[in-house]
Amino acid sequence: MARAEKQAAVAEIVESFNESAGAVLTEYRGLTVKELQDLRRSLGEHADYAVVKNTLTKLAAQEAGITGFDELLTGPTAIAFLNGDVVEAAKGLRDFAKAHPALIIKGGYLDGKAIDAKEVAKLADLESREVLLGKLAGAMLASLQNAVFLLNAPLAQAARLAGALQAKAEQDPSILAGGAGAAPEPAAEEAAPAAEEDTTEETTEEPAAEASTDEAPAEESTEADEATEA
Repeated sequence: MARAEKQAAVAEIVESFNESAGAVLTEYRGLTVKELQDLRRSLGEHADYAVVKNTLTKLAAQEAGITGFDELLTGPTAIAFLNGDVVEAAKGLRDFAKAHPALIIKGGYLDGKAIDAKEVAKLADLESREVLLGKLAGAMLASLQNAVFLLNAPLAQAARLAGALQAKAEQDPSILAGGAGAAPEPAAEEAAPAAEEDTTEETTEEPAAEASTDEAPAEESTEADEATEA
């Protein structure tokens, strides 16, 4: 390969490293061309699967500032550059490796950190971004429903109270008037004893007047006796 071609190939790998969220290195020895095509299709938009040369990949990794790849770059190597949902890409690689044991996952890097094959398997066991977003949306919807219920609860209670008052008012219409029809009765009962007390006092004073009237004839009788003696 000419020097210019090598530089172009390295630049292309560096660009793939820089534009991707991570990469998974695999060994594809034993896979047919058709199987490699099937693997690319299974990864879809989540990863770009490319066969690379180990020497050029080492140079590109150094230029991109990625470390820990040297021991992985042995044998026929192909890299899955993760561009979409990294969990879905890891699942695609894992499932394809189960169906095609010739595909060996070596390791890779994610968010600037090196990961081994076991960590790639753990990544594949996680729930996908769509599932997590669905759960988050469900949790937010449940929170909104709880908030709506709390906001509407006082209104519902007020409506029940109004309904109870209306039902009671239909049985006793005086409730709507504030009980005005029933209030005067106790007042009349309280006024009756007061009237009786006034009558008693007046009755007590009348005999006193009669007594003064009786005393007058007695005085007149005394004066008549005095005139006779004279």
